[in-house]
Amino acid sequence: MKTAYFCCGWFDENQRKAYKEAYQALVENNTIDMTHSYVPLEHQYLGIRVDEHPEYLHDKEWATATAKGDMIGIQTADICLAVYLPRQEDVGQGFELGVAYELGKYRLLVIPDEQYGEPINLMSWFAADKVIKMSELRNFDF
Repeated sequence: MKTAYFCCGWFDENQRKAYKEAYQALVENNTIDMTHSYVPLEHQYLGIRVDEHPEYLHDKEWATATAKGDMIGIQTADICLAVYLPRQEDVGQGFELGVAYELGKYRLLVIPDEQYGEPINLMSWFAADKVIKMSELRNFDF
């Protein structure tokens, strides 16, 4: 089984819905090891979850330490799985995809079915090894 860096936003209702749907599909996928995968929300500096304490987005120490941890997560995972919402591009996700690209990691973009086929940023297309619909994730062979 492969491990993944789970690259997904959680800052609004659309992102949280996609996050939950993708995470559940990965738990049910028998070719990915979510127990040993890296989920950034589970590795926030000092255990301070920014989804519960958004004021830490303005804290340089917290942001730097959390980002450094995420870079280790990308380095140690087999693949980078990005839950991509074309209507809500995320600059942080773009950076994470770029790092994974430079490290030679396999990069999979997963798009909610209702947004699949909408325009995608050319750099995200470039960085992706493959783009699939959310409904395909549960049975995707990593």
